[in-house]
Amino acid sequence: MGVRSGSGGGQVMTLDTLVRLGRGLHAPAPVLRLPVPEGMTAPLGCDAVGVPAALGPELVSLLPRVGCVYADEAHWWWLVPADSDYALEWPAPAQYATGAVVPDAPVVPGLLYRPEGTLPYTPPIPLYLALCRLTGTTPGWSRPVSA
Repeated sequence: MGVRSGSGGGQVMTLDTLVRLGRGLHAPAPVLRLPVPEGMTAPLGCDAVGVPAALGPELVSLLPRVGCVYADEAHWWWLVPADSDYALEWPAPAQYATGAVVPDAPVVPGLLYRPEGTLPYTPPIPLYLALCRLTGTTPGWSRPVSA
């Protein structure tokens, strides 16, 4: 399904495009973006999930596969495919960074871990479940639905 922009035979925009455009209207100007390391590609786009640095080592130990991880004194950041926040409410104190733009960092965090291969991603569902486990949060799809 698409929506035509303007009148006449204009460009067709998909729902994904409209969501991205909507995010752009509300997002602050990018300050610092986590880079995809040289020799790697991000065919699914790139977002990031950050946690306080104290949780980083334990979180890594719970993951079956770890993609690129960046760290500074305050946070550890995992690269995930773009839109990994779709229908997911990441548990606090995690931060979701659209476009892998790191908020409030004085410098780009350093690359702590780089996986073998060409893809920089940590699979988002195992990362989400590990964060839920560490924070004692029930995953969104397991919560009771109220009428």
